[in-house]
Amino acid sequence: MKKVYFDNAATTKVHDEVVNAMSEVLKNNFGNPSSTHSFGRSSKVLLEKSRNAIAKHLNAEPGEIIFTSGGTESNNLILQSAVNNLNVTHIITSKIEHHAVLNTVNMLHENYGVKVSYVKLETSGDINLNHLETLMQTKAKTLVSLMHINNEIGNVLNLQRVANLCKKNDVLFHSDAVQSVGNYKLNLKEIAVDFIVASAHKFHGPKGVGFAFIRKNSNLKPIIIGGEQERGLRAGTESLHNIIGMETALKIAFENLESTANYITDLKQYFIEQLQNKIPNVDFNGTSSNLNNSAYTILNVQLPYLAEKSNMILFQLDLKGIACSRGSACQSGSEKKSHVLTEILNESELQKPSLRFSFSKYNTKDEIDYVVEVLKELY
Repeated sequence: MKKVYFDNAATTKVHDEVVNAMSEVLKNNFGNPSSTHSFGRSSKVLLEKSRNAIAKHLNAEPGEIIFTSGGTESNNLILQSAVNNLNVTHIITSKIEHHAVLNTVNMLHENYGVKVSYVKLETSGDINLNHLETLMQTKAKTLVSLMHINNEIGNVLNLQRVANLCKKNDVLFHSDAVQSVGNYKLNLKEIAVDFIVASAHKFHGPKGVGFAFIRKNSNLKPIIIGGEQERGLRAGTESLHNIIGMETALKIAFENLESTANYITDLKQYFIEQLQNKIPNVDFNGTSSNLNNSAYTILNVQLPYLAEKSNMILFQLDLKGIACSRGSACQSGSEKKSHVLTEILNESELQKPSLRFSFSKYNTKDEIDYVVEVLKELY
């Protein structure tokens, strides 16, 4: 059976070069980076080389890169510490954030009485920036938490503009950049964001490792208590092989950033055209079909099928060897509709099946032709 993988927003295939780099470390650099003997020092050198390389890609300081287990932990570190240690009492976010942010913010509201304000959304799913600035007009210590690229509909936030608004209003700014790091250039010397998070498995690295960018002198404190690893912000022995894998994956991504973006953008445009040609009344959610205003890696398709076909469509596609999703992988198995689409679609639109197709450089136009033909048959 033909196997086609279009769920790269959930996770990506690991590069062979990344696997090789990780294997080399597992075999030859098993020392604890915190140990003072030669085995430990050797591992420490590799650890700091990776930190420096990642910082250079983002135009950040090495000390601003804190290694974690991934996006969820990084989001928790920043949001929880902002409340517990920076005296944040007001968080501004949106209802279409990843659950790593939404559920953490909700916990902070329930357990600590933090006020949570949700910024209005345009019908496209874009953030209403005028309302965002209105919400900042408060004497309370405030943090804005808005993702750079929405993981379901691909809408892109203007980080620079939001960062400038936050700076102007003396508000902290945190952005979940899990879908953008490795796909876009981010110059953190120019963009006045205080905190961003990244996860290696979104850019062809290993699972279980990521990092938080925490701007220097932020005064955050750890939420995992133990040793003094990671500048005292994240206790626990660093997973060196995973970190090396992440740094290698990011290096490959930045070496090929423009060519990869052009290749995948062409794939996405081709997919849109083929769907429109073969399936009458197909539609697209958010700004995902706008090549100038959405992530080139994500397309959210609304299919003109009868409601009764909606529940079985992923199963039917899986039987044909096609992997895609309805939304975030974190919701897999849930009977609930996508919380993102619920915010931007009307009731009749929600009855139709919507699927997220997300691309990588390993995808081809032949695979797109196959998927479109299967969707046409189901139609």
